[in-house]
Amino acid sequence: MPSNSMSKYEARAAIIKAMAHPTRLFIIEKLSQKTHCVCELKELIDADTSTVSKHLSVLKNAGIVSDQKKGLQVYYSLKAPCILNFIGCIESVINDRINEQIAQLQSTSSPEKSPATK
Repeated sequence: MPSNSMSKYEARAAIIKAMAHPTRLFIIEKLSQKTHCVCELKELIDADTSTVSKHLSVLKNAGIVSDQKKGLQVYYSLKAPCILNFIGCIESVINDRINEQIAQLQSTSSPEKSPATK
């Protein structure tokens, strides 16, 4: 793979890697609804301030969220709302997999008709 292509894929992977944690996905979802300060996110996540700040730092360094200091509080907002399209795509994949598994279970658990009952 050419090095210019590799760097493009590495940059994409870095953003996906930044989102690859349940708490960070939760933060993205909450920030898609409104701006939150660290103290609010701390309560929503039920984690200590340093843990929430670390997750926010990872998302900020990836360019997914931005921050703004207001007085003593730091407020975070979703900088790249297009990320929600990607998350929506993931939800579609999850739902498709569930439906395929249900269909497979139903097909294996339904009784086979014997030639005499056809």
